[in-house]
Amino acid sequence: MNKPLIMVVEDDTAVRNLITTTLETHEYRFQAAVTGETAILEVATHNPDVILLDLGLPDMDGIAVIQKIRTWSKTPIIVISARSEDVDKIEALDAGADDYLTKPFSVEELLARLRVTFRRLNDRNGDSVQSSIFQNGNLKIDYAAGCAFMKEKELHLTPIEYKLLCLLSKNVGKVLTHTYITKEIWGSAWDNDVASLRVFMATLRKKIEENSSDPKYIQTHIGVGYRMLRI
Repeated sequence: MNKPLIMVVEDDTAVRNLITTTLETHEYRFQAAVTGETAILEVATHNPDVILLDLGLPDMDGIAVIQKIRTWSKTPIIVISARSEDVDKIEALDAGADDYLTKPFSVEELLARLRVTFRRLNDRNGDSVQSSIFQNGNLKIDYAAGCAFMKEKELHLTPIEYKLLCLLSKNVGKVLTHTYITKEIWGSAWDNDVASLRVFMATLRKKIEENSSDPKYIQTHIGVGYRMLRI
């Protein structure tokens, strides 16, 4: 079976060599590009399984690359950037990135992020077999019936809580920003929507987490958003 193909978009020679050497050591196939225009062309031509993307490219900003690719491809994009401010992470994730890794990074963390991404891809591919049921640890969601269960016991969720749970589950492993979630749930992204989101997320956690102060299912990315973890 062919190993996944990973597109590395990075103009810094040292960082690019570190990433490609790591991928080669772990027997991943890869291709490399140093500009945004080249990356877009290579993605369109070779259809990689995952894209590792730097934002500070010499010819165009990485955000523009994400936006361009998202017009025709859902290929997972993991941003690897020196930009560490929350606003930069939010902009990239809202543009369509699936994950964000800040430089400097360890190769172990990079490999872990790739494993999470591939697990999510496998889950997505398996949805065609049993599309109406989502199972994650002790959490089960029956989308067709509109019910959710924890340890086979039905959860009594409000409509908003259920919509939040479904949204997170259908993007398991992916960081969803406050803006993305509020637009999906309420159709807008006002400050009071974000405040409401925090309230609903707190009540949802009380219903699905054994210890809501130490959540296992829903992870908070402070200042950015939320992610459902694969148990």
